[in-house]
Formats: sequence, C-alpha cells, structure tokens
Amino acid sequence: MDALVALQNRTSSPRLVEPGPTIEALEEIKKSALRAADHCRLRPWRFLVIEGDSRKKLGELFIATEKQKISNVTENKCELLAKKAMRAPTIIIVIASLKQHPVVPAIEQIISAGAAAQNMLNAAYALGLGAVWRTGEVAYDMNFSAGLGLTVSEKIVGFLYLGTMPVAREASASKIKTNDYFQNWP
Repeated sequence: MDALVALQNRTSSPRLVEPGPTIEALEEIKKSALRAADHCRLRPWRFLVIEGDSRKKLGELFIATEKQKISNVTENKCELLAKKAMRAPTIIIVIASLKQHPVVPAIEQIISAGAAAQNMLNAAYALGLGAVWRTGEVAYDMNFSAGLGLTVSEKIVGFLYLGTMPVAREASASKIKTNDYFQNWP
C-alpha cells in the first residue's frame, strides 16, 4: 500500500478477531517501530508481544492489579478484566524505556515511544490488519508495571491490539478537514 494512502486512511479497529498477524507481518510491524523519530538514537523503547496463552496470563495480571486496589472485586469484574486480554489475537505493549541523557529529556523519549506505536499502527493498516491503541488506568499502575517486569525508569505508552477486522473498514480521511486543525501563524 502507498505510504500516503496508509497515513491518510488508517482508522482504529476496536473489534478484532482471529487470525492475528502472521510471523512475516509481525516482523514488518516490528521493523516499522524501530524507524520512529528518535533524538540522539537512544532507542528509548521496548515492546512486549503477547499472543496465545500469554494473553490469559495478562488477564490474570489485570485481575491481580485490580485486587491490589480493591479488596472485594466481584466475579463479574474479574471476568471483564480477563476478557480485556482476549480482545485481539496479538497485543503489543509499548514501553518508554527512559535513559538519562544530557540533551534528551524524558518527555522526548516518551514521545519517541509513541511515534514507534504510531508506526506500528500504520504498518498494520498497510498490511491489511486491524489495530487499535488502548491505554486505560492500568497502564499507569506501578504494580501492573512491576508484574510485567518493567523497571522504575520504564513507562507504558500503550497497548496495541492487532488482529483481523470482522467488517470492512470505512475510509474516513475525506471527512476530516485539515483547516479545522491547522492554522497559519501569525
């Protein structure tokens, strides 16, 4: 797919089904992440790829994290949390892995990790896959991060859910007007 077509027509796909990306497609998505804007080539990111039974373990971590905050989590809430990890065949957790640097502040490193996430979304779209970027309260929970093995200098930027769209996506780029968001200054 042409790069401009992908950039101008990509949409989020909140409903995803099997199959997930092939090994080859996932490799292309990974390569795209590594080309993100990156001041001083710090590569201030890393990624956790979660597929198969690992999604159940992720669901268990969602539940355990909730139970650390609330002592009487209902069975219904536990089921809902477990289902979050099953929303797509493949989940990539995008992590800003912050490094001490005299020129590149933490915010630029977090933005770089966000750029890597966006590159992966665009690559997924170009490959004909559905994808959506989610965060939620758990992304900022220190107990959850520790459960994933993150260090204190690492921050979750988002969860990328990848899979197949159950219905064809609508190209919505033509509905968005650039003048609504871009103005000349002064």
